[in-house]
Amino acid sequence: MIITPKKPLVYSDLRIKQIPEDLIYQIKSFERIPIDIFKDAEDGSRHIAHSIALAIKGKQQKGEKIVLGLATGSSPLKVYSELIRMHREEGLSFHNVVTFNLDEYYPILPDNIESYHYFMHEYLFNHIDIPGNQINIPDGNLKLEDVKEYCEMYEKKISMLGGIDIQLLGIGRTGHIGFNEPGSDKDSVTRLVSLDSLTRTDAQKDFGTFEKVPYRAITMGVKTILEAKEIYMMAWGQHKAEIARRATEDKPNSVVPSTFLQDHHQVRFCLDLAASEKLTRVKTPWKVGSCRWTDDLVCKAVIWLSQNINKPILKLTSSDYLEFGLNELILDRENAYKTNLYVFNKLQRTITGWPGGKPNTDDTHRPERSTPEKKRVIIFSPHPDDDVISMGGTFLRLVEQGHDVHVAYQTSGNIAVHDHDALRFLEFYEGINEKYALDNNIKDLLKAKKALKSKIGGNSQGIRNIKGMIRKGEAKAAAVFCGLEESNIHFLNLPFYETGAIKKKLVSKEDVKIVEDLLKKYKPHQVFAAGDLADPHGTHRVCLDVIFSAFNNLKKEKWIKDCWLWLYRGAWHEFSIDEIEMAVPLSPEELLKKRRAIYMHQSQKDRPPFPGEDNREFWQRAEERNRETAQTYRDLGFAEYEAIEAFKRWKL
Repeated sequence: MIITPKKPLVYSDLRIKQIPEDLIYQIKSFERIPIDIFKDAEDGSRHIAHSIALAIKGKQQKGEKIVLGLATGSSPLKVYSELIRMHREEGLSFHNVVTFNLDEYYPILPDNIESYHYFMHEYLFNHIDIPGNQINIPDGNLKLEDVKEYCEMYEKKISMLGGIDIQLLGIGRTGHIGFNEPGSDKDSVTRLVSLDSLTRTDAQKDFGTFEKVPYRAITMGVKTILEAKEIYMMAWGQHKAEIARRATEDKPNSVVPSTFLQDHHQVRFCLDLAASEKLTRVKTPWKVGSCRWTDDLVCKAVIWLSQNINKPILKLTSSDYLEFGLNELILDRENAYKTNLYVFNKLQRTITGWPGGKPNTDDTHRPERSTPEKKRVIIFSPHPDDDVISMGGTFLRLVEQGHDVHVAYQTSGNIAVHDHDALRFLEFYEGINEKYALDNNIKDLLKAKKALKSKIGGNSQGIRNIKGMIRKGEAKAAAVFCGLEESNIHFLNLPFYETGAIKKKLVSKEDVKIVEDLLKKYKPHQVFAAGDLADPHGTHRVCLDVIFSAFNNLKKEKWIKDCWLWLYRGAWHEFSIDEIEMAVPLSPEELLKKRRAIYMHQSQKDRPPFPGEDNREFWQRAEERNRETAQTYRDLGFAEYEAIEAFKRWKL
């Protein structure tokens, strides 16, 4: 079933693609759950929050209570933020709201910063007027022998209140809802469960190490969730794209428990553009109906066809198009030869060895302008190593070609330094001080050393400062290796990051102003920023939002019209070929030099504290990703390069 949207969906400038208006109303969907696609997580979260607020007010007018089922994790954060805003600014009251949380780790103390009890109070309950006795969160501090009886009581309490009116859900990468992992039965109720290894890997970013993530949790069952009168499920970000497709297009099955929602009468699946990209109607819309063949869609379809049958673009024939259901495309574009040639030329023009623009040339079909010949460039790096990991070769090329390059490290990255590395630096400093009497007062540093040795206070301000200095020194060494003067290296230390914990503060005006001030000071012609929305830790997403906000605030400035913003991706993900608008080839020597720049970040070598699910070192990920991009171009029929770094332009 598909619900036709009230208004056309337009792809954001992050993708620089549009879903044609007539396509939206013609497609017959493969989707088995009604889906709403929003420009970004902010828009989607506001929509959900306002729907919940309307339901709360409707019950208040009747003098009734409303029962909400609530979720934790990163997905509902912006929903809770908007509900808090409506409470503070619009007088939305929660006095008639009763809540039941989906789940809780087991065992865990309620005041543990990683507990869902702590999470809910930190991000919602402490900021609204809900009575404390109307909040229900599974107890992760029970004795094991008491868990079964407690779970039965939790179910009875929900039932006595008439069931859940609105259930809010995220979706895990295993397809779990709550902590109903693969294999969960459709008739399951609240119970103690074991956590899937992938779920625990994803939770590692919150707990610091995989070993610290609990093995078990108490969760509402699938049956309990399906008994809710209305359900909103959310998925934000590219790392949720594949499971979003499976949850909506696969038949109901216990391997992907979220597919059971297809049997619910009132469920909405809310996605942002990034999470929607693998849906059939988005990835291959020609499979589900007639299309309006825009230039971008033609490019996407031809690349898809070339990759599916392992033929270079210029060797595709009319029969290839017919066999794979693209006869409508070649009719629209006259014939296969003209279609092939158009796409080949379009991709060829993305390839350039001049990322800052080639001087004294016709730039009509080049990714970058030829003027001014020497550009002011700012490379924004969310963490102190993203610049060299993601675009180290291009960084080197910009400097070598004479541009005025600046690099701005947005966060300190201080929590991503192992304690033993910080201890090693402290012991070195202590030894140097003892021999050369550099400083007669190192008590604070010695306290930090003691804390590290005793495994307590590892996130204290003093230790964070030391870890931040380690990362700052590494970043400076890498930037200098790439050819920068120290005056062109900027450490912004955005405040949102400085919590001393994995969870960060919400972005403030102060964060945006810091970036604005840097932009206003240098008035760059080019800006490079991390557009890696698959970053599992969220810092890339937040840092990009800060840059977007700064650009929007400065849009009336004259110079901003001549400032082009290029997005790169990091160690987690790469742009698809049809999205790439500038491809910078790297020689074997340049790739080796990029590796040496990454090596400067010694604290992140071998085994960084937050590697995600990929156990390769960052230099290995970067090299293999760059080589894979070059191989993809080669397979499509282009020249053979050692490696390619890819970029996509964002337009204000």
